[in-house]
Amino acid sequence: MAAEHTYKFDVKMTCTGCSGAVTRVLEKSKTDGVNNYTVNLDKQEVIVTGIIPYDVVFARIEKTGKKIVSGAILA
Repeated sequence: MAAEHTYKFDVKMTCTGCSGAVTRVLEKSKTDGVNNYTVNLDKQEVIVTGIIPYDVVFARIEKTGKKIVSGAILA
C-alpha cells in the first residue's frame, strides 16, 4: 500500500473563481488518491493529503491555469 503524504502549494489565486477551480480539480482527484485538501484563498495556499504522487497533484493544479509559486512535500 502506498504511503500517505502531505503537500503544500503556494498558488496565485485572486478570486473565489480561482480557488473554486482548484477545489473542483482536487475534488475530482479524490478517486485517484486525494484523501483531504484545503484551499485557502486569503493565504493563497493549497494543502493536499493523500496517496497521490506530488507530480500528479502539481500538474492538476497547474492545468487550472493558476500559477504555482512554490510547492513542497511536508510529510
